[in-house]
Amino acid sequence: MSDKHDSDDKPKKKKKGKGLMVKAIGALVLIAAGGGGTFALVQAGMIGHGEEGEKKKEKDVPKLVKKGEEDPYAPKTEAKEGEGAGAEVEGEGGSEYKTSYYAFADDFTSNLKNSSSLVQINIACSTRRDGRVLMWLKKHELAIRSEILVVLADTPEEDAFTPEGKERLQKRLTGAINKVLTETEGFGGVDQVHFKSFLVQ
Repeated sequence: MSDKHDSDDKPKKKKKGKGLMVKAIGALVLIAAGGGGTFALVQAGMIGHGEEGEKKKEKDVPKLVKKGEEDPYAPKTEAKEGEGAGAEVEGEGGSEYKTSYYAFADDFTSNLKNSSSLVQINIACSTRRDGRVLMWLKKHELAIRSEILVVLADTPEEDAFTPEGKERLQKRLTGAINKVLTETEGFGGVDQVHFKSFLVQ
């Protein structure tokens, strides 16, 4: 009798042991999945930064400036003699963001690609970001001028005579300027290049 009783106890103990093992493995899987999910959310920047992390992140990238908002990085402008130093007035229509411009003082002159023709342009850049972009344009003007001359020298002559070609050139110049700013400051911010003058000889 005691043999029968002993043999009945053994399967029950094995079942209990297997049940505990399955539960423990299940718990470990859930913990690992939860930890992995949390790690992924932290890496993606969705959680875990707190206010300090958000403020630090905000300072690194120039922000879009809405019309009517004050730009903490706006360059100081001095009123010339005979001009009023009145406040800037924004229109109510169009873009909801302010547009600021940076004009290069000197012209750019270069040969065109596979041509004896010269192109001479004067350009300005526009940005809807805060004044840091304007500061960086001035600070890195030498490197930007060099990159612009490379783009001009790689421009086919036919692009200098058609509106479509000039639009392509504007986009290439915008990309070149943003490339320099990204390499030097970590962020581009120039929305568009505008021609102030365009002469082909």
